[in-house]
Amino acid sequence: MNQTITLKGVDKLEVLTLMDNYVDVLLSSDDRVTRPPLSEGDAIPCDTFVAEHGLSLMVTVYQGPEKHTLLFDTGYTTQGVLHNADRLKIDPGQIAAIVMSHAHMDHTGALIPILDRISRPIELFVHPAAFHFPRFKALKDGRMLRFPRTLVREELEKRKVELQETEKPTSIMDGTVLITGGVRRRTDFEKGLLDAFLEKDGKLEKDIILEDQALAIQLKTKGLVVISGCSHAGIINTILHAIELTGVKNIHGILGGFHLSGPDYEPIIDRTIEELRRFEPNILVPMHCTGWKAINRLSECFPNAFILNSVGSKYTLS
Repeated sequence: MNQTITLKGVDKLEVLTLMDNYVDVLLSSDDRVTRPPLSEGDAIPCDTFVAEHGLSLMVTVYQGPEKHTLLFDTGYTTQGVLHNADRLKIDPGQIAAIVMSHAHMDHTGALIPILDRISRPIELFVHPAAFHFPRFKALKDGRMLRFPRTLVREELEKRKVELQETEKPTSIMDGTVLITGGVRRRTDFEKGLLDAFLEKDGKLEKDIILEDQALAIQLKTKGLVVISGCSHAGIINTILHAIELTGVKNIHGILGGFHLSGPDYEPIIDRTIEELRRFEPNILVPMHCTGWKAINRLSECFPNAFILNSVGSKYTLS
């Protein structure tokens, strides 16, 4: 194991959902999550939040008088995240950095429109494998569907982007946020995206989505919070990797995509739940590609920790 990376503990962490697969404007707030108001003044608006098969989270850490905000992924369509940000009255200019979990279109879709809203130079953290193209999804009838190319180096170079391209774990935001880098695969049941392929030297080979990475943040008095994109490396692998990198064994919160949706991944739901129990998380917020069946099971198995996510929800952990 490499030398552990010491994270500065934060006093408070906020995670605001700018995009997810689900939206419900009737959900209630509690001391952990603030839902957006149903009305503006005494009137219910004609417009509302939109959901799509994508993920985008605004992450803000507070340490003493210091505050740092980053954007983790940018949803699927070019319009969705910015529409929801406008509804929440969020100015993209307040974002200090953008981190991409991986290169798939449901996490990179609005990157260019968001960058075009930010007038100053901004750091963009990307694993170098994210630029690999072309990539494919294999269908059971033998066809290969090509993923769209939404992360393009040439397009980034046209904009005020300070590209930070590294495969190694990287501490950012004054040492309060860790980008895990590529996640080490160690479990025997998390097999990655089974139907993913990439083209290299004119030949197709299995795509393990080498760039799959997450965020880790340490709350001073509570422990580690892990925020995943899709967990193509496996959510348990992701958590174990964060523990290995930081040396922090107490897992306070787990938020993000667990990739348990669909017939290829539903068979490992119970094993995943069994492994999650070992961490005893206080906050569990499955999102995006976790899938309805897994989310329903997680709500049953973790009744105190589970929170149903919805676009516009803001989690406050301290």
